[in-house]
Amino acid sequence: MAELWRNWAGNQRALVEVAGPTTEVELCHIVRRAAEQGRHVKAVGAGHSFTDVAVTDGVLVSLADLDRVLHLDPQAGTVTVQAGARLHELSQYLWSRGLALENLGDIDVQSLAGATATATHGTGGRFRGLAAGIVGMRLVTGSGEVLECDATENAEVLRVARVGLGALGIVSTITLQLVPAFHLHAVEEARRLDEVAEAFDDLVADHDHFEFFWVPHTGWALTKANRRNHEPLAPLSGYARWRADTLLGTWAFGAAARVAVARPSLTPKLARLVPGAGRLEYNDRSYEVFASPRRVRFVEMEYGVPIEATMAALAEVRAWIDRTASPTMFPIEVRTAAADDIPLSTAQGRATGYVAVHVPHGAPWERYFRAVESIMVAHGGRPHWGKLHFRTATDLAPAYPAWDAFQRVRSATDPDGVFENPFTRRTLGPVGG
Repeated sequence: MAELWRNWAGNQRALVEVAGPTTEVELCHIVRRAAEQGRHVKAVGAGHSFTDVAVTDGVLVSLADLDRVLHLDPQAGTVTVQAGARLHELSQYLWSRGLALENLGDIDVQSLAGATATATHGTGGRFRGLAAGIVGMRLVTGSGEVLECDATENAEVLRVARVGLGALGIVSTITLQLVPAFHLHAVEEARRLDEVAEAFDDLVADHDHFEFFWVPHTGWALTKANRRNHEPLAPLSGYARWRADTLLGTWAFGAAARVAVARPSLTPKLARLVPGAGRLEYNDRSYEVFASPRRVRFVEMEYGVPIEATMAALAEVRAWIDRTASPTMFPIEVRTAAADDIPLSTAQGRATGYVAVHVPHGAPWERYFRAVESIMVAHGGRPHWGKLHFRTATDLAPAYPAWDAFQRVRSATDPDGVFENPFTRRTLGPVGG
């Protein structure tokens, strides 16, 4: 029976048949049956992508019940988990055993498979995105068969499928390389944007992890600088965390965002009034520092550009906002990542700077996002696959040197297009095309 599915942001929805396998055998059966019936299949994790990457006119496979840890190898420093495991719960499990993910994004409610499939990355000039830590996986292909992929078996499939967009098959299990558990010393404070932009290269080089949020219509940036360590924990007090995340980050900002949606002309004034929590300094578990709660609904676009182009691209976005008097309320986020070798990763072959723009739920976003995309494309930008963009296969292919390698694996694992949907046809083209 069909039911209405929608993503976290509420901007994607579909009336679909939802299947919820609890074992890999059930998952294979679902795919095999759909293939025999000529139907399409897509997998969904937490539904935290803003694009239609998981939308289908066929069977939507929820990975929610495939969320168990299957094997932990402390000697090798690896863990094998089912694809639907949520990042936050996985981090807690690993921490209790003295291990951690090397890097993590600033949201950790996603499923492991969903986050890696769309190249979720986090920040840190010396650290790669989450998918780069994958050393093995099991992939259910378009025929309902299982491919075991690691460094010795189906190695090329593994290299490509670490960021697979759900177009190569459905990942049932993932094996990740881990690191010993570590703490992050964090300093969060407001600084002048011009000062941050001028010192950007040094700030990235001098900190293990650095990011900032520019508040449009102001000259201020909210910075977050982290240092990895094993010193004693000194977390924020319960009140300080509540004040920063809930009182200011949710209630005050949420109220300002709602007013901005209703009265766009007030946005510049509201932006100057959005409160900050002052300077915060603390030392906490890595996963507690990396991620922050997101309780205000929004839609987002993010682009990765060569790291040396990051500040120039941001300056052009700022100039466009000032020139057009665009009523932009949400802070613009800037992060970095080290280069990796994954064919469809935004950081493939190059150190990368990321610029992310957001719009509150219910507010118009297309004009703003198209303008930002035009700027990013001019700087060689690649879009985050889970965030809104307007690119198509024709102009995306030249942006990825290993594009053909991805397409070859896609033709081999899904020759009949079982995992096709409007997103893949638009951004990747047809299978074998």
